[in-house]
Amino acid sequence: MGTPLDVLERILHEGFATGNDGIVDELCAPDLIEHQFGLVGRGEEARAQVKAAIRQVHELVPDIVYTLEDSVVVGDLVWARGRARGTATGSFFGPPSNAPIDIVLFEQARVVDGRIVEHWGSPDRFALLAQTGALARLA
Repeated sequence: MGTPLDVLERILHEGFATGNDGIVDELCAPDLIEHQFGLVGRGEEARAQVKAAIRQVHELVPDIVYTLEDSVVVGDLVWARGRARGTATGSFFGPPSNAPIDIVLFEQARVVDGRIVEHWGSPDRFALLAQTGALARLA
């Protein structure tokens, strides 16, 4: 089953980094509660939102690499701070920028019996908008 940290790392590395949305069926509980902005939901709605996010991230940055730089596990909870780095070769509020991206992530998940039952995430979307040029296009 793995520790809560192992499960969080797997969904990042085997899901978001590869575009494999099927990992959600393995690592997320059927009654998942998702709190991350843009993905909020419960049960199948939450799981569908996470699957869509995995596909969207991979389409935007197919070479994305996740690195967790710091983490704490207490019981069934994991908190982690890390980075997502890659090249924005997919469209994002406009044509592909091919710009390098490097954003900070903060993640918290509750993992029971090897499955995420509740998740909070805070990727630095403002940095993503700035680094891809989307922010400049809005100005």
